[in-house]
Amino acid sequence: MASSFLSRAAISGNTTAISFSFSSSISSPLPWSSSRSYTSFPANSRRRIPVIQSKIREIFMPALSSTMTEGKIVSWVKSEGDVLSKGESVVVVESDKADMDVETFYDGILAAIVVGEGETAPVGAPIGLLAETEEEVAEAKAKAASKSASTPSTPAAAVSPSPPPPSSPAPATSQPSPPPPMSASDGPRKTVATPQAKKLAKQHKVDIGSITGTGPFGRITPADVEAAAGIAPSKPAVSNVASPGASETASVAAAAPAKAAAAPSNLPPPVPGSTVVPFTTMQAAVSKNMVESLSVPTFRVGYPVSTDALDALYEKVKPKGVTMTALLAKAAAMALAQHPVVNASCKDGKSFTYNSNINIAVAVAINGGLITPVLQDADKLDLYLLSQKWKELVEKARSKQLQPNEYNSGTFTLSNLGMFGVDRFDAILPPGQGAIMAVGASKPTVVTDADGFFSVKSKMLVNVTADHRIVYGADLAAFLQTFAKIVENPESLTL
Repeated sequence: MASSFLSRAAISGNTTAISFSFSSSISSPLPWSSSRSYTSFPANSRRRIPVIQSKIREIFMPALSSTMTEGKIVSWVKSEGDVLSKGESVVVVESDKADMDVETFYDGILAAIVVGEGETAPVGAPIGLLAETEEEVAEAKAKAASKSASTPSTPAAAVSPSPPPPSSPAPATSQPSPPPPMSASDGPRKTVATPQAKKLAKQHKVDIGSITGTGPFGRITPADVEAAAGIAPSKPAVSNVASPGASETASVAAAAPAKAAAAPSNLPPPVPGSTVVPFTTMQAAVSKNMVESLSVPTFRVGYPVSTDALDALYEKVKPKGVTMTALLAKAAAMALAQHPVVNASCKDGKSFTYNSNINIAVAVAINGGLITPVLQDADKLDLYLLSQKWKELVEKARSKQLQPNEYNSGTFTLSNLGMFGVDRFDAILPPGQGAIMAVGASKPTVVTDADGFFSVKSKMLVNVTADHRIVYGADLAAFLQTFAKIVENPESLTL
C-alpha cells in the first residue's frame, strides 16, 4: 500500500519555505522520526555555503557599581599584541570607590588599546579592541584610531601630554602615602598586588612582600615585579600605537585641553599663585552624593550619653582586638532592631522601605577621599567577629579593594570623629538612607544627681541627622534613648 508523507520546512534567509510530498511503497518504517522537518532547496538554485566571518570585539568600560558613570584606567595588565584567554585579567579600572581587575570574556589578541593608562572613559565606552586572528590586528588598529579621533578620552587627574611610564611613580592624586589611622587596633596592612604581578613574582621567584608598589595606594604592578627581577619593561607606550590616524588623534587630543579651559568663562579668575587640582574619581563621587543629599529634607537631634561603663568594657576587650568603632556599631545595630523606622529608607519621595537587614556603614577617611565600608547584619554578628570583619574592611578600603556590595549596601551610617578630640559635629545624610549618627569624643563632665550632689562622669554627645519624610522627632528621640541605655549598660554587647 502506498503511503503519503508531507514535510514542511522554514528556510531562513532568502530561501522560500517549500512544502513537498512523495510516495513510497516501502512498508518498513523510515529511519528518521516523522516529527523532524527537512529543508528542500530549489533545483535551479545553488546551495549557498555559509561564510564564517571573524570578529573584532570591543572591550567596554564596565559598570563596577550602581553609582559609577565613568572609570579611570589604572593600568593595562596586558599589552598590545598579547594573546588572551577567556577569564584572564586585562586591565585595572578605578571606579568611584575601588580598583578592580577586568577580565576578558573571549579568547583572542589584544589588537589595540583605545583608552590609555591614566585616562577616563564613560561606562559602556570601548577601551580596547580584541581580534580573533593576526590578520585582523591591522584592521583593529585602524578602527581604534578612528574611534580615538572622533571621541578622545578625557584625562583623569592632571592634564599631561602622555601617561607616565610603568616604572615611574603614579600621578600625585594616587601616590601611596600612609592614610590617617582610624584607631590603634586596626591592624597592619597587607601587601596588595594585581593578579598579573603576583603571577610574575611567582614565575621569577621574587618576594612580593619586599617590593614597593608604584600603583595607586602602594599597589604592586607587573612593572614593579619586572623591575625587582631586573627585567626591562616590555610594555609599549600606548601613545605610540601605529595607525593611519595617529597624527589626527594627537591633534584632537592636544586641542581638547584648550577647549576645556575655554569653556567655563563664567567662573571667576583664579587667585594668582593658586593651584587648580581636579577631583579624583572618588572625590567626584563624594561630591555628587553630597549634592544629591541637598534634595532631602533633614533634621538633627543631639543626645548626651554617659560612657563610663563603655570605657571600662573597652579596656577589657581591647586586648582581644575589639575596637571602639565595633562597640559603637554593635550598639547602634541593637538599637535599630528596636526602632526599624530609623533603619528605613526613602528613594522616590513617594514611599519608603523597611530594610530587613541592619547594615551599618562606617565612614573611613582614606588618602584622597572618603568611603563607608559596610558591616552587614551587624545586629546578628558576635562582637569579636564584628570587630575582625571591621579590620578586614578597613584594610580593603585603604588599598581600594572593596567590592561594591561592601560599600554601597548600608542602611544606616556611623561617623566617629571622637578619636580626633572633636566633641560635637553634624553629619550629612547619605542618599538612600534614613539616618546617620555623628559621634563626638567622650569628655569628663560635671553632673548633679537628684539630691544635688556633684560628680564627674564621662559623656559624649551624639548627633543624628535623619530624613524627615520617614523619621519624625519622636522616633529619633526614642531611638537615641535606647542607644544611650545600651551604651550605659553595655553588658548586652558581649552576649
